[in-house]
Amino acid sequence: MSYPRSIEEFKAVLQGGGVRPTMFQVEMNFPEAVVVDPTQSTNEGTYLIKASNLPAANVGFVEVPFRGRKLKVSGDRTFDDWSVTVTNDVTFGLRKGFEKWSELIQNMNYVLGATELNDYFATAIVRQLDRDGNQLRAYKFEGIWPTAVDQIDLDMDTNDTVEEFGVTFKVQYWSAVDEGDPFTTGVPANVSSDKNIINS
Repeated sequence: MSYPRSIEEFKAVLQGGGVRPTMFQVEMNFPEAVVVDPTQSTNEGTYLIKASNLPAANVGFVEVPFRGRKLKVSGDRTFDDWSVTVTNDVTFGLRKGFEKWSELIQNMNYVLGATELNDYFATAIVRQLDRDGNQLRAYKFEGIWPTAVDQIDLDMDTNDTVEEFGVTFKVQYWSAVDEGDPFTTGVPANVSSDKNIINS
């Protein structure tokens, strides 16, 4: 049997030179009660969300015993938390948005919060792009809400860097976005609009 061994054979299989982890775009949709203009907040996120991930696929299993052995059959599907890392600018625009979203879920000072799920559930799309900025694949996260808005570290010894912070979301489910999906566009959002406005 002949086994592939040359770099030319490898090059023929690795189409497009491989997918780059830097080529992606996140479109974050805030609840309407949090932002004044959802389109503007989505556009700001496409620039300032600097890290994310494509989702894992998890199917549980059930062990059924039989005469000293165990047959493993499929169980229920679970969905991991999803997280992003955000670059902070001087407007604190996205930071304020995530904080208001968190406070909408449960008030900072009172044990009160949203009573309708649709008031704080939202969606997000992660798009994997090629080196020309064209979409290769997209994933849509449904029913997300922030369970943690991370701290921003302040340190006088920290030079030559820009502040950033993480946000972790609970996810009801995700799905791969197909062409013609009626609930989302097949192309990235227009990212040319102004900064977002956060409801006070």
